[in-house]
Amino acid sequence: MLTTTVCVALSAAGLAIAILTAYRRRFLRATRIAALSLIPVGLAMAGLAELGGEVGRAVGDWAADLVFKPSVWAGFAVLATSVVLFAAARIAGRRGAGRRADGPAGRPAVEPGASAPTLGPGRQSVQPKPKATSGSSDGLEDFQDIEAILKKHGI
Repeated sequence: MLTTTVCVALSAAGLAIAILTAYRRRFLRATRIAALSLIPVGLAMAGLAELGGEVGRAVGDWAADLVFKPSVWAGFAVLATSVVLFAAARIAGRRGAGRRADGPAGRPAVEPGASAPTLGPGRQSVQPKPKATSGSSDGLEDFQDIEAILKKHGI
């Protein structure tokens, strides 16, 4: 009963502010304020305000049990152990997958006579340019490489 009264009072105050805002010819803002002020009454009429109170009380009871009951602490210890075991299994799985070079049924993952992958028709691989060893270290070679790449892509 008290919750409904508080919600109705909040909505009435919000609607009064919306009317004053509309009187100042700020209709868009007044509409937004009116929409927000109807939320408390809607929550009370739908029973969600009381549900929120019950959830709040349940969370409070759980928090009190967290402090005073060792079984709750043991539950957290079990959850932490589960997380650690899960993480260890994932790490071990990644390490084991990297060591195995054979595919299924003991066959190698790549055939011995297979060629290296190509970039497709019309594309050429970019060969690195040899670095100049003449003592100039002004860094312009890097910018020339970047400029060549940008020109190649039409930028």
